[in-house]
Amino acid sequence: MLKITSCKNTASILFIAENLKRISPQKVYFCLKIIEMDFTRIIELASYTLPAVVTGFVAYRFFELHIKNNDKKRAFLLSREYQKQSLPIRLQAYERMTLFLERINLTKLLIRVAPISQQKHDYENFIIDQIEQEFEHNLTQQIYMSDECWTIITTAKNATIQMIRKAAMSDRVDNADKLREVILNDLLEKQSPSNAALGFIKNEVAELW
Repeated sequence: MLKITSCKNTASILFIAENLKRISPQKVYFCLKIIEMDFTRIIELASYTLPAVVTGFVAYRFFELHIKNNDKKRAFLLSREYQKQSLPIRLQAYERMTLFLERINLTKLLIRVAPISQQKHDYENFIIDQIEQEFEHNLTQQIYMSDECWTIITTAKNATIQMIRKAAMSDRVDNADKLREVILNDLLEKQSPSNAALGFIKNEVAELW
């Protein structure tokens, strides 16, 4: 089997060699010239095509960057215009909540709102109603300020109400005037909860500029 295969391979080689002898040198030279001409044309085509491709790619990247820069500029201008239009409204909201905190400051509230009777619980509920009504009147202002700021204002309001209820539960308090006196004395040792919220509002407004 191996001998037969070797004979076949030898015959093929001899056949190829015999055919190569029939090809004249002129034909070989002509074929090589054709190959050389095709290669030269390929190089010429590449020399024309490659700069066009590079130029097109550079132009595309430039156009893409230009579009992105325009989008960023447009977004910045829209944001600045929105801030310009919304700033007065936001400042008004901060002003109203500042006024609210000033009005629920217990030192000022207890002087401004006199007892309606000598019953301490009547006075307690009356003061708390004043605070809640003021707060409900300003509920819409929360959409113009940060969540953190609104939470601090709400906490100050609740802490103020808690101080009133705690004082009313004291054994020292037996009438409305005594309730007022106890709360005011407590505020001599610690500040009103609304003061901390006022400080936060001032800091947040300062960041708007």
